[in-house]
Amino acid sequence: MRVKSPVFRFAPSPNGYLHLGHALSALIDFEMARDLGGRFLLRIEDIDAARCRPEFEQAIYEDLAWLGIAWEAPVRRQSDNLDAYRDALAKLEAQGLVYPSFESRAEIARHIAQHTGAPWPHDPDGSPLYPGTSKQLGAEERARRIASGEPYALRLDMDAAIKRTGALTWVEVGADPKQDHEILMAEPQMWGDVVLARKDTPTSYHLSVVVDDALQGVTHVVRGQDLYQATSVHRVLQTLLGLPPPLYHHHRLILDAEGHKLSKSTQATALRELRRDGATPADIRRVVGLAPAAAATPSGP
Repeated sequence: MRVKSPVFRFAPSPNGYLHLGHALSALIDFEMARDLGGRFLLRIEDIDAARCRPEFEQAIYEDLAWLGIAWEAPVRRQSDNLDAYRDALAKLEAQGLVYPSFESRAEIARHIAQHTGAPWPHDPDGSPLYPGTSKQLGAEERARRIASGEPYALRLDMDAAIKRTGALTWVEVGADPKQDHEILMAEPQMWGDVVLARKDTPTSYHLSVVVDDALQGVTHVVRGQDLYQATSVHRVLQTLLGLPPPLYHHHRLILDAEGHKLSKSTQATALRELRRDGATPADIRRVVGLAPAAAATPSGP
């Protein structure tokens, strides 16, 4: 019987130019795929229509090819596959695990400010957990407010979801994915009732990423340590939707002088700027702490 090849993917969002952190992640991902004799896919996560732009997407292709990274065609773009996320959301709604919340961020903040008990819990990203006020609304009230055009978000009822899934784990692989494996416990309760979609957007990062990984047959998810805790949410959604869980590898991050991870929102120096100033792919490898390339790799399409 033929053994299925491992499948890896790199999935940036075209809402800015790639920086050194992206270079580290893409290179680790690509070289793990190569070392295991696997396939390497590129996915464009462009569901944020307000921030994603064609010039950023084109720059992704140029930067990755310059680094010596090759990927399979065609490239999957999330904006071309919204029906797949709608279908997944409908499956969760049919299980009674999704409800609309109507509060704005300001209203949630006011609710939390009025709280006089223990300090309000926050999720692993530092955002306050949703207080669950809309969860108490009846079906008629929810339908009336939606029909009136009121903005809303669709949230996962995490307590109900956990009751259905039970305890969950994932497999974390180390730098040598052939030998180094660890089974870790998922802790989705830390996230509370996460947003799965909004009135004007049929999906969220959490929902789309698990759907895409399953549809693309991804077997290994390689990403930064900043997404380590998000794996707990992804394991819940995979289980509820009957999707196969991939193996995970969460690598170190590139930090700035203040110890913060590089990000587009803080205008981290872009790879294209470094290239314009004379940097070579070998320079990038050295700066992000990777050994020199063993051999030349083909460029992207």
